[in-house]
Amino acid sequence: MTAFLAGYILDLFLGDPIGWPHPIRFIGVLIGRFTEDFLKLAERNLSVETLSKRKRRYGLIMVILVILIPTLICFLILKLTYTLNPFLGLIIESVITYQCLAAKSLYVESMKVAKALSSEGLLAGRKAVSMIVGRDTNSLDENGVIKAAVETVAENTSDGVIAPLIYLAIGGPVLGITYKAINTMDSMVGYKNDKYMDFGRAAAKLDDVVNFIPARLSAIFMIVSCIFLGRDYSFINAVRIFKRDRFNHSSPNSAQTESVCAGALGLRLAGPASYFGKVVNKKYIGDSIRGISIDDIKKANIMMFATEAICVVLSVTIMAIILFVR
Repeated sequence: MTAFLAGYILDLFLGDPIGWPHPIRFIGVLIGRFTEDFLKLAERNLSVETLSKRKRRYGLIMVILVILIPTLICFLILKLTYTLNPFLGLIIESVITYQCLAAKSLYVESMKVAKALSSEGLLAGRKAVSMIVGRDTNSLDENGVIKAAVETVAENTSDGVIAPLIYLAIGGPVLGITYKAINTMDSMVGYKNDKYMDFGRAAAKLDDVVNFIPARLSAIFMIVSCIFLGRDYSFINAVRIFKRDRFNHSSPNSAQTESVCAGALGLRLAGPASYFGKVVNKKYIGDSIRGISIDDIKKANIMMFATEAICVVLSVTIMAIILFVR
C-alpha cells in the first residue's frame, strides 16, 4: 500500500521527464524490434501456411515474449532489491509503480495542445495533437483539434490511469508492468490496416480482455466524479450518454469513458476520422448541447484527476480492510 500511494504521488508531481529511463520505452523498443523481425520472417517463410496465418502465429509469439520479458525482469529487480535491503526494495517498487501511471504526462501533453492553439494558432495545434493521437491531423480545424485532445484524455483516463491503478492494486508493479506491456503492444500494432490486421490481432484481442472490467469501472468512477466537480459537469447527462453511447466504438472498451466525458461536458465527440489516409466512419458520441472550446481540454483533465483520486481512495480503503482482516 505504501508503494502504491508513493507511486501515485510521484506521478502527480513528476510525470514523465524527458530523458529519464523508463520501462515503457524499453517495452516499446522491444515491440518495435520483434515486429520488424517477425514481419520479415513471415514474409520470407516458405511454409504452406498463408501469409495471414503466419502473421497471426508470429504476432501471438511476440505477445508472449513481450509479456514474459518485462514481467520477469520486473520480478527479478524487486526480488533482488528487497533481498539486499527492504527500504531499497520499497523505493524501487514505488518508482516502478509511478512509471506505470500516466496521469501527469497525459495532462501535460494535452494541455500543450490548448497552449499551442491559444498562442500559436491552428498549425501548431495540429502538430501538438498529432503527438498524442493516432489519427491524421493535417486536415483538422480548430474544433477538430480540441475534440481530438478531449477524446484522448477521456479514453486514456481508463488505459493510462485507472486500469494501471487497478492492476497495481491487485498485483503490484509486476502485474502493472504486465498490463503496460499488453496496452503498449495494442497501441503500436493493434491497427486494422494491411500491415497489422493479422500480426496485431492477438495483441488487440488481449488488450480488449484486460481492459474490459477496468474500462467500465473507469466510467463509473468518472460518473461519480461529476458529483464533486460543480455545475460544469452534468451527472445526469453523463449517465444518460453513457447508457446510450458506451458501445459506439468498434472496441468494446474505448467508448466507455468517452461517452461519460461527452455527456458530462455536453459535447458531441467521435464521428468520422482519418487514419493513414483512410476515413473511418465512426459513430458520434454525445449530443452538441453546446459548442466545444479550448477550456474543454482542461475540464476533461480535471475529470481525469478526480476519477483517479476516487480510484486511489477506493483501492487504498480495500487494501487497508484486507490488511486489518488478516
